[in-house]
Amino acid sequence: MPAIGRKTSEFGEFARTILFSGVIATVIHSFLFAPYWVPTGSMVPTLLVGDYLFVNKFAYGYSRFSLPFAPPLFSGRILGRLPKRGDVVVFRPPGLPDEAFVKRVIGLPGDTIQVLGGQLLVNGNQAPRSAVGDYLDTSSGGPVPTILYSETLPNGRRHAILKETDGPELADGIDANNTPVYKVPAGDLFMMGDNRDDSEDSRFMDGPVGFVPMENVIGPAVLIMGSMNIAQPAYAFWSWPGEIRWRRLLKPVR
Repeated sequence: MPAIGRKTSEFGEFARTILFSGVIATVIHSFLFAPYWVPTGSMVPTLLVGDYLFVNKFAYGYSRFSLPFAPPLFSGRILGRLPKRGDVVVFRPPGLPDEAFVKRVIGLPGDTIQVLGGQLLVNGNQAPRSAVGDYLDTSSGGPVPTILYSETLPNGRRHAILKETDGPELADGIDANNTPVYKVPAGDLFMMGDNRDDSEDSRFMDGPVGFVPMENVIGPAVLIMGSMNIAQPAYAFWSWPGEIRWRRLLKPVR
């Protein structure tokens, strides 16, 4: 009889441990950090297809989109604050609220944004850029020859971008390299991908992104916790070690 009692007690402790671990994991995923996978090349070279990101869900406060399944419990943000220009942010695009996109914050409320001759202008001032070298972009099958630039935003934030051309680049009836002047409304953000000629972003107002309300922001991507260059079928487990991009493990997102 005592042996049965001990087994019952041990099972109860095990069940409580599993339940407690599940509660902790749910709290962390719901309110603190959440993992996201990068499926497209719109943020190359900063983020690659197959990167797994940790997103800080409390950095800008909370909205309903911070919670799993985005329940309509409230509107706006609680303890909200604006991102900084240059932050890499995961958000729900207004035109596709069930999906998560990742882009870089280029414009804050009240800013004017324009792309002219392929170069970014923030509040009428050109964001300086300098060529770093050639880059072969394979994110869309490619390889596509591009030029790697270092671009500096008005707050001094420097980041890498790719440009295939500064000439006309038509998509959805908009020349992505020669846009109108966009004035960012109060409470909204202007997002762009670092892969400037292969990104569905705020330059296309009729697309899924357009201006992004702060309510739709989930949080900044802070860490690449893993990365895989998936070239073989999923069942080919023997290829997995060779597909891991070891140099990107635990790399901060900048």
